[in-house]
Amino acid sequence: MAAQYVFAGIAAAGIAFWYDFTSWKSAGTGGTPPTLEGYLKIRRWGIYLLYTRQNLLDPSPLPDSGTSYIKSQRIPGRVGNRPELTRWTLPQRQFPEKITPTASATLHNLMQEISSTAPYSEYIETRPSKTEGGTGPAIYVKPDVKTINPVAHKIFYEVAHVHPAENSLHVYVSPQDAKLIMNRGWGLRFPVTWIAPPSWIMVYAPRNEEEVEVVREIVRAAVCFAVSMNIE
Repeated sequence: MAAQYVFAGIAAAGIAFWYDFTSWKSAGTGGTPPTLEGYLKIRRWGIYLLYTRQNLLDPSPLPDSGTSYIKSQRIPGRVGNRPELTRWTLPQRQFPEKITPTASATLHNLMQEISSTAPYSEYIETRPSKTEGGTGPAIYVKPDVKTINPVAHKIFYEVAHVHPAENSLHVYVSPQDAKLIMNRGWGLRFPVTWIAPPSWIMVYAPRNEEEVEVVREIVRAAVCFAVSMNIE
């Protein structure tokens, strides 16, 4: 009888493991290979981060130095509760929330729109996101820009990208701007600190046209930080 219970427990654990693995793959794995090896790596990181008890909503680990490029009046406090996050360390994602059709269309064209509009087009371009495994377009600083932020090499000089499945973003803003974004309820820190700069943050998915304009200002500030100058 005891052996039957052990066997049943092992079988249940195996089913739960396989379900979680397939759910992780179907949710989109970002820049992590969608393999069993990739999944196990993410789970090991998750155990480590659980042990260290990071509070990703706490902006205090971010540096206090540096320039702010955000126009703070364009970043009101976010209305409503923060969205729930999925259970995996990576990819860092939220559960989808409703978005208006107009806002969705604007958001998913935002990277191309900004990078093709003067004066930004002098400094940035769009390419498939390396940090997301090429699953969507991202803004990059052009290689010949002399004022490029050198720390951005950790994320291949990427500035921002949208996650197609649930409309959140990752952006690389200045530490001061990251704190403002977090304090006003628009985002949180990236969990895996050894593969990205401290102020590479997740921005929650916008839900309407007004919130897309907040995202636009965040991305604009990220471009400014990436090229070390205020552009508008």
